[in-house]
Amino acid sequence: MSKTTVIIPNYNGMKYIKNCIDSLLIQTLPSDIIIVDNASTDGSIKFLKDNYDGELTCSNGAKIHSTVLCLDSNTGFSNAVNKGIELAGSEYVFLLNNDTVCRKDCIEKLENAMNHKKKAFSVQALMVSLNNPNIVDDSGDYYSAIGWAFTDGKDKPAEGFSKRKAITSSCAGAAIYRKSVFDKIGGFDVAHFCYLEDVDVGIRAKVFGYVNLLEPEAVVLHAGSATSGSRYNEFKQKLTAGNNIYLIYKNFPALMVILNLPLIILGIIIKAAFFAKKGLGKAYFEGLSQGFGKIIKNRDKKVRFKTDNLKNYLTLQIELWINTIKRFVK
Repeated sequence: MSKTTVIIPNYNGMKYIKNCIDSLLIQTLPSDIIIVDNASTDGSIKFLKDNYDGELTCSNGAKIHSTVLCLDSNTGFSNAVNKGIELAGSEYVFLLNNDTVCRKDCIEKLENAMNHKKKAFSVQALMVSLNNPNIVDDSGDYYSAIGWAFTDGKDKPAEGFSKRKAITSSCAGAAIYRKSVFDKIGGFDVAHFCYLEDVDVGIRAKVFGYVNLLEPEAVVLHAGSATSGSRYNEFKQKLTAGNNIYLIYKNFPALMVILNLPLIILGIIIKAAFFAKKGLGKAYFEGLSQGFGKIIKNRDKKVRFKTDNLKNYLTLQIELWINTIKRFVK
């Protein structure tokens, strides 16, 4: 059995899914594949069942097993990947968006990084633009005291990223995870449906003393927004705004929330003004309201404060302040 299982959540990804899977069949380190389909209606299910369900032969002659798991409805990213993680029997799971293409040594580079750092929960590949591989799409997520998650590499030259580094959380569009840690901290939160679920689980892992890394030598080409349609849209802004409020409540103890509250409020005001200019102000405020609704419905999911994790919280708080400076000082 391979050390890593690739998990691809799919929803109406017919345009991209073949290139994505075929890039896995030429890997220097072949790995089993689990495709979890969220009730696609574009012909994806039949195509996947006909071509990628069962034993597959890689370019180097290695045999791998590919499983197509079809869900009855669109349950969102979080539930889909959780189903795949539960099904995987490997030490690592590599979560991969359906609109990606992996460079041939991607899995090998990610595994090497995980093997090197035993306290690593996740290692993200450097995501570059599918249309222009010289430009970064995502270089790892940072979370700040102002309540914003951001990536420091968006639209920057890929050549500027050459060293492995610590990040707040990995973008689950192209990241490898240590499967055993999910048993300790819990899986991806289905209350998120999609967006910021990877930041949530990454912060949760840090609370328990794990680290998340970017491995720029592992490269994944990414189309971007293939499911939601664009960088800014009503669907995305509603979910992101609500999930962010929920994330803050869920992962930070009351003292941390109070300490960061002035900056969090400032962040909300700035974003409200920004999205209002784009005609998405109503969606943003509806999202905030939905976020408070998620808090009420999911109080039992709050990460309980433990004195054993005090050092981890202090380290995380310092990181939030540093990331706030990083966000505004280029």
